[in-house]
Amino acid sequence: MTVLDAAGRRTIGGLLDERAADVPDQTFLVFEAADGTVVELSYAAFRDRVRACARGFAELGVGEDDCVVVQLRNSPEILVAFFALAHLGAIFVPSNVANTAPELRHVLAVCGARVAVTEPAYLPAVTAAGDGRTTIVVARGEAAGHRSFAALEASAGDPPPAVTDPLKTVELIFTSGTTSAPKAVMLTHANCLHSGQQTVQALWLGAGERCITALPLFHVNAQAISLFAALVSRGTLVLLEEFRASRFWDQLRAHRATQTAIVAMQLRVLLARPPATTDRAHALRRVFYALNVSTAEKEAFEQRFGVRLINGYGLSEAMTLLTVGPVIGDGRWPSVGLPAPGRALRLVDDAGRDVGPGEVGEVVVRGDPGRTIMAGYYGDPDATATAIRDGWLHTGDKAYADDDGFVFFFDRKKDMIKRAGENVSASEVEVVLSGHPAVADVAVVGVPDPIRDEAVAAAVVLEPGASLTADELIAYCGERLARFKVPTVVAFRDDLPKTSVGKLRKAELRDELAAAVVVEPQRG
Repeated sequence: MTVLDAAGRRTIGGLLDERAADVPDQTFLVFEAADGTVVELSYAAFRDRVRACARGFAELGVGEDDCVVVQLRNSPEILVAFFALAHLGAIFVPSNVANTAPELRHVLAVCGARVAVTEPAYLPAVTAAGDGRTTIVVARGEAAGHRSFAALEASAGDPPPAVTDPLKTVELIFTSGTTSAPKAVMLTHANCLHSGQQTVQALWLGAGERCITALPLFHVNAQAISLFAALVSRGTLVLLEEFRASRFWDQLRAHRATQTAIVAMQLRVLLARPPATTDRAHALRRVFYALNVSTAEKEAFEQRFGVRLINGYGLSEAMTLLTVGPVIGDGRWPSVGLPAPGRALRLVDDAGRDVGPGEVGEVVVRGDPGRTIMAGYYGDPDATATAIRDGWLHTGDKAYADDDGFVFFFDRKKDMIKRAGENVSASEVEVVLSGHPAVADVAVVGVPDPIRDEAVAAAVVLEPGASLTADELIAYCGERLARFKVPTVVAFRDDLPKTSVGKLRKAELRDELAAAVVVEPQRG
């Protein structure tokens, strides 16, 4: 059966070629580095860099279905690598730049990548994660003994023919789950283009949008809401290397941005800046955000900056939006909106039966694997079968709907902590803590943090006679976990609260540990 949808039969490279032929001189990418340097690339210039890089990867032996791990900050290079690998039918595996060597080792083991791309700052971790046979390409600088990304782009000759199958897996996104080992979400060309088309429809974007983001491109938010929305709308992606509250609003204004997406932490630190007479002097028409802000914060932001916040909810496995608030009319705050264009959602109980209005149920979404939802979890058919059942993706998140079908997020069924826009698996942190020889038992929970949504808090029981300080345990985690996963609250206990059948009473721990949150200073 041939299935047609809004993504069509195109690949992401095919759409780029179409844009480069149609509007070759129009700016596709504006990149502002941390030092303020700005680089602009037209559609044609970006396409040419992609083709050259594809030749370079092919010379390294990268071909169809090969995975390449890319650990880079926001930059032209991460985008060029993405599209070059897509051209070859290879698989782009973006790695969170906060990942430590043990976390990278898991990524490499799951995807089997023999080639990795990184930059000098992350070279030690990538090198330590490899087995000595991994070819490492260094971008945004040079390192002795490694090929440079610039050399890849300087390769001569024509690239191999571009793949044309929209259902080809184009990237793996590692996402935290309920187990200690993050799973790799398989996303196809069709998934990516569908996400861009969906964003354009949901946010009423028009031709020539200028989509600005400081969110990292190793997450689906920046890809779907900014990158692919810009590509689909024949617009411009304005990519910032980093988010600095002291500069962001000026950058947004200078680059004439019309659309952006922010997370709760960014909203809060922007509000914490001194008000300026230029706060409302911008061209923004749409600001998308997702959950985790109070009514007072939402109203203060909209009043101060003169732009409406459009709430929504999505996840990597669905690439990406499941719900979105209406652009015009009552958003039913704090609702996360109505099902996004093309989405069919149900709310079900533990037996899979639909719940009624006002009743809490798990969010499940009907989908076509490889088109409107993920193709599956890479190398994990059992997890895929658990997540996708009878044509419905089970999200593990809970919500309820009102009589008119507006969805209200309730909580995450998964044992997940939301930390400054990042998802942290409590069980992943627990496994690392349990590996310390002095730790007998441990429980990790999320507790409210006034800036970063939630803090990672650990309740720890030591082995009899063992001695260990909180700082020592935090340092231990810092060597094995990305910084955002490391607990900032550690409480030692004689035992952990459990039910009569031995189940942890995490709600009790949350209440106890919430008072120990320390607010960290903000940059900029």
